[in-house]
Amino acid sequence: MSSTPRSFGRGNADIRPLSFEVGFTRYAEGSVLIRAGNTHVLCTATIEEGVPSWLKGKGQGWITSEYAMLPRSTHTRSRRDREKVSGRTQEIQRLIGRALRNSVDLKALGERQIILDCDVLQADGGTRTTSITGACLALRIAIGRLAKEGKVPLSAFTGTVAAISIGIKDGNILADLDYEEDSSCDVDMNFVMTEKEAFVEIQGTAEHAAFTREQMSGMTDAAVVAMKKIHAIQADLIAKHG
Repeated sequence: MSSTPRSFGRGNADIRPLSFEVGFTRYAEGSVLIRAGNTHVLCTATIEEGVPSWLKGKGQGWITSEYAMLPRSTHTRSRRDREKVSGRTQEIQRLIGRALRNSVDLKALGERQIILDCDVLQADGGTRTTSITGACLALRIAIGRLAKEGKVPLSAFTGTVAAISIGIKDGNILADLDYEEDSSCDVDMNFVMTEKEAFVEIQGTAEHAAFTREQMSGMTDAAVVAMKKIHAIQADLIAKHG
């Protein structure tokens, strides 16, 4: 166990309390409010007929994302990205898009685009990983709607994708970092995985101390264990909401 008590009385391998409120907004083709502990993200999916100009005539669809943190999602007010999107925001948007394209057969989607908007209402660490996990369900709901309308086969959604942060602090491997842990850990990694335990992306940084191959293996094992729990929750919600 870590020498410092973890939020929600968690053990080192435990994820934060995770919940999804499906259909949170009225107008989006898919919407989910995801709560991972004290990190809350509203994820919506918008279906657009047609694709970006560089994809026209290629017979496939596209999945893209926009990400934003509301001004008071943190302890102090941040300025809105009105004129120029920050480098951090661009990086996260691209990560979410890359991750969620692994949930879709783009050929089966046809020449239409689904835009995933991830708006952080409250931030306490793991906003990008929480966004990916929630946006995946919003995407599935949107594709389910297209399938009911006879526009695409339901198999266009190929499986869930989720993400988790793993860190090392005081020599301990911790799953699902909150802000306090994320800001003070020695190593910080984000894992994105499919429900079949295939890796989509791994981002890792030695914030204060380099890590060994053995520690890397330990973090990977911790990510796999945590991700099984998340994918199981996603699967239950898909079964419930169709």
